Amino acid sequence: MWYAVRMIHVEQLTKSFSDLRRGLIVALDHVSFDVQPGEIFGMLGPNGAGKTTCLRLLSTVLRPTGGDATIAGHSVTTAPEKVRSCIGFMSGNTGVYDRMTAYEMVEYFGRLYGMAEEPLKARIEELFTTLQMHDFRDVLGSKMSTGMKQKVSIARTIVHDPPVMIFDEPTSGLDVLVARALLKAIAALKDQGKCIIFSTHIMREVEKLCDRIAIIHKGRILAAGTVAELEERYAEPDMEELFFDLISRHEDPAAAQPW
Repeated sequence: MWYAVRMIHVEQLTKSFSDLRRGLIVALDHVSFDVQPGEIFGMLGPNGAGKTTCLRLLSTVLRPTGGDATIAGHSVTTAPEKVRSCIGFMSGNTGVYDRMTAYEMVEYFGRLYGMAEEPLKARIEELFTTLQMHDFRDVLGSKMSTGMKQKVSIARTIVHDPPVMIFDEPTSGLDVLVARALLKAIAALKDQGKCIIFSTHIMREVEKLCDRIAIIHKGRILAAGTVAELEERYAEPDMEELFFDLISRHEDPAAAQPW
């Protein structure tokens, strides 16, 4: 039933904060985009660009100042509890509990999502097989390697089999082998028809993984499309050069062009 509606629809989403010294700070400025089932939509931008703010709004951690977004047909402003039931959110900060085993952590999150005992047990066994976690299912969080923690984070993010998944710089701080395994797992989720938002500042991840990307800076989307479309639009075959050129132009307000 998830495929009967547009998975993610973001319309003029805006978030501002008040600061005693700097006044009103616009962290996200009228951002709009759509993401479909079976698609990975990349958000590419430097640190502080507004990527995390956008993802926190979509996952209902923050409330928007203006605009709205719908996830599987549910508004983040009027039906946040329904939104939370159909998304999985994972950040680079694993936040694994030291005194819980891998199995206990994934089971705990499944219960938080209201899963019944038998379906939850079956789902955990499936995930532990898929992610090759059986060898450390009884290992405490305090004893886990970085790679183990990241697998636990993936498992607890998708234990309830959500149609929409949000990854906020998930490879941050990981070594090459662990990062590669994580990207492979995300690609497999796409093949299952999941709708995925993937935030990063690493160019190679975008080029390898994402179907479409949005380049975001200072809370605004500067450009969006497939890598090929953007390279053709800006007559720049090198994605990294294209990215830096757009960011540099945006530093001069007179040169910036909204998407």
